[in-house]
Amino acid sequence: MSYEGSDRRVHQVFVTRNTEYHVRAELCVAVRDRGLGRWRDDHPAVGRRLAGALKHVHGGIIPTLDRPEVGHSVYFRRGDRDLVTSVVERIERPAREVVAAYPRPLH
Repeated sequence: MSYEGSDRRVHQVFVTRNTEYHVRAELCVAVRDRGLGRWRDDHPAVGRRLAGALKHVHGGIIPTLDRPEVGHSVYFRRGDRDLVTSVVERIERPAREVVAAYPRPLH
């Protein structure tokens, strides 16, 4: 039996070649280096809002306010400095153990 209600999941992971961007309810809450397997507390995406995506089409880039999909770059926004990731290879839902292991803010 499949669930047909609205999707209530708040955590998503946008996986690029080198990095995992962990997003909770549109806010980047953690970034992990895939090569080292370490959390990057100092990464500029942490604390930024997911604002949309950049679609890569026929050698060009099209900005969109839609949620990022595989093949897009994630667009994070905070104040006057924006951040664009490399191309998303896959989108996952993190395991509970991973969510529990997210670094906690120091403030």
